[in-house]
Amino acid sequence: MKIDKQQVWAEVLASLKVQVTEATFTTWFNKTYLASLRKTDATRYVAEIGSETAMAKNFIQERYFGLIQDALIHTLGAPCDLQFIVKTDPEKLKAESLATPPPLFNEGAMTDDIITRLVASHIRPNFTFENFAVSGSNQLAWAAAEAVSVTPGTAYNPLFIWGGVGVGKTHLMHAVGINIIKKKLDAKVYACTGEDFTNDIVSGIRNKNTQSVRDKYRKLDALFVDDIQFIAGKDTAQEEFFHTFNAVTSAGGQIIMTSDRPPTEIPKLEARLQSRFEAGLIVDVSPPDFELRCAIVQIKSEQKGIELSPELAAIVAGNIDSARAIEGYLTRLSSEAKLNKAEIGEELIKKLLKKGDGEDIELPKVYSTDRVIDAVCKHYQVSKRSILGKERSKMIAYPRQILMYILRIEMHLPYEELGQILGGRDHSTIMHGVDKITALLSTDTDTRADIERIKSLV
Repeated sequence: MKIDKQQVWAEVLASLKVQVTEATFTTWFNKTYLASLRKTDATRYVAEIGSETAMAKNFIQERYFGLIQDALIHTLGAPCDLQFIVKTDPEKLKAESLATPPPLFNEGAMTDDIITRLVASHIRPNFTFENFAVSGSNQLAWAAAEAVSVTPGTAYNPLFIWGGVGVGKTHLMHAVGINIIKKKLDAKVYACTGEDFTNDIVSGIRNKNTQSVRDKYRKLDALFVDDIQFIAGKDTAQEEFFHTFNAVTSAGGQIIMTSDRPPTEIPKLEARLQSRFEAGLIVDVSPPDFELRCAIVQIKSEQKGIELSPELAAIVAGNIDSARAIEGYLTRLSSEAKLNKAEIGEELIKKLLKKGDGEDIELPKVYSTDRVIDAVCKHYQVSKRSILGKERSKMIAYPRQILMYILRIEMHLPYEELGQILGGRDHSTIMHGVDKITALLSTDTDTRADIERIKSLV
């Protein structure tokens, strides 16, 4: 019987999606495909995995070989060897060639007219959804922004995104603007900062042309305001923004705001503005974790034409905390390499990362099975004998599942090896434990905190 390659790969991707973070899956696995699948003998297969870029191929091969092999073996019900190639999916090329040419202003086009319109609207053309890395720390904000871009003015209006510096708030806001203008070139979209809005109001009063300033803001289809906390305490700016807010939303327009804190914690913000900000959806964006920062490094480096191995990307991600700082560092790295005609390698990366006080560069942590087991036991105050034994009480079962998750996700141990470590448990038991913790991580902050604490103990 002929095997359906697309169906097999769909099942493999479904399995991988619950075992890796959203950022990893979106960044690396979305554009992979099963190029070929053939039998080498009566019981064994060899699978050829295709990726569109050498960077993606190398990253997946080095980091996720074991996970992919396990998923294929489970799907095929037979041993399977892997090969990795760089090649665009021919089925995708065929579909694109047969497809009806899209209209000039479709959602995927980025024409000169659209770019001109984006610049006039103060929207950054490179802040798209496609180059935004997603993980648990920003998944809700990303989903909300994408929903707003599909139905602006109806889904989550206003949308209030808050968080620290360099976590991607502005990126998401501008991505919505890009999608709105792609769909409708003449849409009246405008992005500004709270300071810009205040300065326009002050200038309008000084020059006696407040009506033109009001027309600029109140007749928009979408208004995006960065750092809205800046208007707090400024009576005239708050008064004008109150009426602007009402005018835009009552006409069906979309408002998105960003801030470094939620509305309730913005000092000197008028109660009537606070109530309107809270009438929509308020989402926070947490600082990116290590794996998300790795994805950001890979995305930003590819945009700048820098080829970094997963190991080098991990060094950068391990020493820089924010997306904005990562982008600035990569710009410096690229400039340094070009000016000095130097090769971008570990030596140059460490040189530019070296802190002024001489602090050592942090290298990615290397986990060992024994150290992970000891850290889990220490965190939950259980004995090593209990967690590796047959006991099934809740007090032991949950720490054991956490251990399964860390050994599987961080160390990429095969299910069979994990089963042997954990007292001879079978493949399905380990999978169930890993899947349970994976599901909990998306909703339970205590579980996320536990895992971070354990990783710090290793």
